[in-house]
Order: sequence, then structure tokens, then C-alpha cells
Amino acid sequence: MKLLLLQTDPRWLDPEENRAQAERLIDSHSGPLDLVVLPEMFTTGFVVEPAGAAEPVSGPGGGETLRWMLATAARLDAAVAGSVAVEENGRYFNRFYFARPDGTYTQYDKRHLFSFAGEHERYTPGSERVVVCWRGWRILLQVCYDLRFPVFARNRGDYDMVLYVASWPTVRIHPWNTLLRARAIENVCFAVGVNRAGSDPFASYSGGTALVGFKGDTLAAADPDTEQAVACETDLEALRAFRAKFPALSDADEFLIPDLH
Repeated sequence: MKLLLLQTDPRWLDPEENRAQAERLIDSHSGPLDLVVLPEMFTTGFVVEPAGAAEPVSGPGGGETLRWMLATAARLDAAVAGSVAVEENGRYFNRFYFARPDGTYTQYDKRHLFSFAGEHERYTPGSERVVVCWRGWRILLQVCYDLRFPVFARNRGDYDMVLYVASWPTVRIHPWNTLLRARAIENVCFAVGVNRAGSDPFASYSGGTALVGFKGDTLAAADPDTEQAVACETDLEALRAFRAKFPALSDADEFLIPDLH
């Protein structure tokens, strides 16, 4: 699968400019793509006070950013993924959209809200664990703080790649780098982490965007502290061959967590 990872520096509460900047980064790449991945809340920055900033969702067409993602997916003949702050039926969600070229999409609402910053006080947590199928790949959708909770991301033999989109501050970048590789190794999968760069009124961000292989090796990475589009590729046959030779997933402990779907 051919991926383009967009390490952006979102302008605070400026969706139009942030969508335009994402387009500029996408168009700096030439050649076919299968999947474009953007950071968490890539149109606004990480807003914990969503009133007036979250996009209203009305009907199946979603908000303006979802429509842009679907149009971009159609233009590129590639899926476009990233999270957006949305308001639906009087509630706020940190919603990860996976938009496809045919006009369909899948959504995942962030389950683990970042209580340290008060995200849990304004947003509603998701309850569904979401795996999408795209061009032969099974992909688990996750958002930022979800990275710290390995049970929720545990591979049940149902995915090949996990996507983490994030607004993860520089002050905690070592855990980001470490846990992203841990999730790839323990779940015998490719792990994609797309984190923002720059700063907002509350924190600074150094990026750390990377594609990590199933052995924990870094296959591609963005430069620190810069907006950048990183093109990279994953190999499903290599993953399948490694899993057949080294069946760690088959040897995993069996347990159930009733409230996880």
C-alpha cells in the first residue's frame, strides 16, 4: 500500500486554511496513492473547548471537512483519513473519518479522552472499536491518547495495520516514539503514527510522524519540527510471511473485556 503521511502545523481555529495547506502538501507529491493520513483535529488544532469550533454534522453528508475529505479521496483515487472535532445532536466528538473515493466513509469516535487536558469534560467517548478494510488491508483506527491503552488495540487477528493520528506534545514525545513501536511489535502489524508539528496556545509539537514495521523498525519518518509530506509503502505479503513463520498472535493469552465491541 502506498501512503502519504501529512505532518502538518494546523493554524489555530482556521479550517479553511488548514484544508488548503493539506492540499498543498498532497499536491507536492507525484505518483499514485492508496491512503493519505492527517493528524488529530487537523482543521483546528486540538480544541478542548469545542463550542463554536466543532463542525456541525447534519445528515449522512457530514460537515464541511468530511465533504472535503471525500472530494479529495475521489480526486486522488485514494482514501483520506484524519480526525475532526464535530458536534452532533448536541454532543461533541473527536471523530476519526476514513473517507473513500466512492463517496463512502467509516468513522471512529475517540474512546480514550485526554482527561489531563479536560477533553473528557466536553467530548463524548466512543464505544466502538473500528477496523476498516481497504484495498486488501484491514486497518484499525485510533486517536492519540488511545496509544497508551494496549488492550483496546490488541490484535485479535483482525487487522494488519493500525493508524494513530495525534496532537502529541513535544514534552511527552519519548512515550509517543516508544509506544508506537511497542504497538507494532506486540500486535505484529504495521503502525502508522501521524502527529502534528508547530504550536498552539497551549503546547508545542515536534512531530514524530513515522511508519513502523512489524519488527519495530522505522521504515519512514518525517523530519522534526516541520510540515512535511512523507511518502512510504507497506508490504502485506511480507507481513503475512512473517506471521506464518513467527505465530506470536496465535500464542496470545485469551481474555474478554465485555464493554469493548
